[in-house]
Amino acid sequence: MDSFTSTAQRSAEVSAAVALHPERFRVLTGERPTGPLHLGHYFGTIRERVRLQEAGVEMFIVLADYQVITDRDTTAHVRENVHSAVLDYLAAGIDPKRTTIFTHSSVPALNQLLLPFLSLVTEAELHRNPTVKAELAASGRALSGLLLTYPVHQAADILFCKGNLVPVGKDNLPHVEMTRVIARRFNERYGQVFPVPDALITSAPEVPGLDGRKMSKSYGNAISLSMTPDETVDAICRTRTDQDRRISFDPEQRPGVSALLSTASLCLGVDPVELAAEIGDRGSSALKEVTATAVNDYLAPLRERRRAFASDPDLASRILGEGNEVANTAAETTLAEVRAAMGTSY
Repeated sequence: MDSFTSTAQRSAEVSAAVALHPERFRVLTGERPTGPLHLGHYFGTIRERVRLQEAGVEMFIVLADYQVITDRDTTAHVRENVHSAVLDYLAAGIDPKRTTIFTHSSVPALNQLLLPFLSLVTEAELHRNPTVKAELAASGRALSGLLLTYPVHQAADILFCKGNLVPVGKDNLPHVEMTRVIARRFNERYGQVFPVPDALITSAPEVPGLDGRKMSKSYGNAISLSMTPDETVDAICRTRTDQDRRISFDPEQRPGVSALLSTASLCLGVDPVELAAEIGDRGSSALKEVTATAVNDYLAPLRERRRAFASDPDLASRILGEGNEVANTAAETTLAEVRAAMGTSY
């Protein structure tokens, strides 16, 4: 049995256990606030977080503001992006009474775990991490120390609150495996402190950007959750398609057309091939109209809730303040246990 098959089998077992005893699990998840959250985030992760929350799993969501500078030179707009993300979470159904939302930079004890954790991994192990290699290639920059140690920082994110479940797509499994390695090595060297977390492999669809590439804030090809209906229509209308009036689903040869079909089909709950056949010879203008209507109709309830939350200008700050307090308590408790285990309590 290969490594992925074994991990997938274990993930299925964990999923069944979550359904029976959600109270036994604590999830850490999150993202870097490098720009507005978009449809890719919603279908890829946010819906799954809401599902786990509603099932009764304890949730921690980190807005990893320190990790913004892993591959860029500035934190411009980071505060705006963090507050915007909080509103998006609330509108999507995240309940701050059941889910702790916090920021990296507000939890010093979490970041202090990075020091002992770095002693547990080798430079070669860090260089082998596929996510580090992919992020480095995408950035076009020299490898920074922060990007190289990104997986170890993520391990600190998961373990500071004794997280034992991490929902991830297949591509992010190496991060969970690094966390498992660090937890095991710490426990073997200093005594039992950390759970060894399991990956919960999600089957969330990958939402392509409007140009057919991965939907990304840095590519400028995303439909943000905070867009107005008119902005959504404008973004979709600017999508490059082709001259063939017959609409077909072919991501390799027709990336723009196929991206629009994928987006519309997700919002409508239909197969993109069937949707293409339904549009038929009506051309790209009809496809764009169908897609814009599908997205705006799908996001209308979320956007209405978001406007209501945004009417309170201090709401995001209050939620972050409360979440940061909870996260600090958890991190300080864990750091005290780490110090005791290492013999560095004075």
